[in-house]
Amino acid sequence: MELKDRVIIITGGGSGIGEALARAAHREGARHVVVADLDGAAADRVAVDVGGTGFEIDVRDEVAIVAMVEATEAAHGPIDVFVSNAGYVTVGGLEDSNERIDHMWDVHVMSHIYAARAVLPSMIARGEGYLLNTASAAGLLTQIGSLAYSVTKGAAVSLAEWLSVSHHHQGIRVSVLCPQAVATNIVANSPDLGGAADIGDDPDDFEGGVASGDGVLSSDDVAQVCLDAMREERFHVLPHPEVQTYVERKATDVDRWLTGMRRFQRALSGDGPLPGDAIAPKL
Repeated sequence: MELKDRVIIITGGGSGIGEALARAAHREGARHVVVADLDGAAADRVAVDVGGTGFEIDVRDEVAIVAMVEATEAAHGPIDVFVSNAGYVTVGGLEDSNERIDHMWDVHVMSHIYAARAVLPSMIARGEGYLLNTASAAGLLTQIGSLAYSVTKGAAVSLAEWLSVSHHHQGIRVSVLCPQAVATNIVANSPDLGGAADIGDDPDDFEGGVASGDGVLSSDDVAQVCLDAMREERFHVLPHPEVQTYVERKATDVDRWLTGMRRFQRALSGDGPLPGDAIAPKL
């Protein structure tokens, strides 16, 4: 998949990886870039810069996703690429509320389903199309300290696998983006967290403490890795190549991998409580 002369929709496109992908698509000569974001002003800002269209949208709203797809097709023709990228983080385990877990499930899983439902019929009719879904290295491994993030990102990876298996023969190609730490404002954009108040004194504690051991990449670097993967039609998009090694170790000896993750969790927690202690009886 080359993006030149293509029509592309990017959710979560008002900042971070989504913004970098919008700008990269424009540089690659995309015919039209649709920038969708919960923050409508941010979407419009990026859209103006790339000569595209901005949409204020909550990706949990399937009707809104369908309306955006239909409006784009009417104005600019068939959609070639849909980048389902919106996401956020939380911290919490079994003590987390059902409401918070359900909210994250809708953003990290159902939004990918809504996007695929909206664009695949037209893509299948033309015999080609590309889905790039953002998950996380947490979806291949796990996220220490966040049950909901781990579970939903794991489901996002599984969904992408299913889509690739089920629709490849119809000309549909699927990639799943699984980065570790990236220099974005994902924590600040996480409505459940209320900034650093719920995760510690430093907004970088979530990504920086858990996921930055192999470096913090720029959004532009991640966008370039995505373009390269799409050209090669690679399923896993791993901006941090170390993740491949971790996945292989997990696959060959999961008990050893779990032991290592427990040690890592203890190292991150220092002398403080472990994540699972939140649900323990108070003595």
